[in-house]
Amino acid sequence: MIIDIHTHTFPDKIAGKAVESLSKEAHIIAHTDGTVPGLVKSMEESGVDISLVMPVATDPGQVVKVNDSSLRNNEKYYEGINDGPRVLSFGCIHPDFGDYRKELRRIRESGIKGIKLHPVYQKQDIDGLAFLRIIDCAAENDLIVLTHAGLDVGIPGVVHCSPKMCRNVLDKIGDFKFILAHMGGWRNWEEVPDLLAETCAFLDSSFAAEEIEPLSDGYWDDKDRSMLDQKGYLRIIRAFGPDRILFGSDSPWTGQKKSRDFIEKLPIAPEELQLILGENAKKLLF
Repeated sequence: MIIDIHTHTFPDKIAGKAVESLSKEAHIIAHTDGTVPGLVKSMEESGVDISLVMPVATDPGQVVKVNDSSLRNNEKYYEGINDGPRVLSFGCIHPDFGDYRKELRRIRESGIKGIKLHPVYQKQDIDGLAFLRIIDCAAENDLIVLTHAGLDVGIPGVVHCSPKMCRNVLDKIGDFKFILAHMGGWRNWEEVPDLLAETCAFLDSSFAAEEIEPLSDGYWDDKDRSMLDQKGYLRIIRAFGPDRILFGSDSPWTGQKKSRDFIEKLPIAPEELQLILGENAKKLLF
């Protein structure tokens, strides 16, 4: 079973504008149209069995509506309405959302497995009080917490979730189901093994491999496009162990097939590959 732990979709009526806007903001190409059907088509082409959609609330007023949508999507999965590839959704929360305890309980009781945080878009440090209260409550509810980690390709120079900040969270909250996207910290990769390898944190492999795929607008110089090569991935995998790495694409911002191909070409044992591509996520989710 191949599980992509980190994808994005948008409601059909706004997907086109959302993808176009985010693509231009980051000067990167999109590999789907941002809809659930577009993601399913990508899954069929890349052999992905389950994709997890990671919604982001950029405003507290979006939280309940987005979580309602995630619940409806998950109900379709469990009722077996979808044939072939399946799409599940996490919930979301915003650090300024008022009754976060009630909403996190609702998320848990609805069967949603976890929440997505994006400290850069939400403009607060992940080790600040607002996020710490939310993470502590999520841990009490046995929810997975997946966070954007490191810099963001669309907002240069802004870090609200560095490896050090993530270590602070773990030191204060203790062990819980914590997934750090983009191999632990986008373009903070040198710090990731030293600060986080001895913790309980999982990493997802999304939007970190080889090179940024740019729009043809001249924004990205060749030297600025580089991300992690095989050696960089292997350094982190060996520090954490293959049982704490989760396959993710960040679709539509990286193609699922390209992301899977990169992982499958790593010089690792077949049993390690299976852990990364799906078995680790399966244990967390089901």
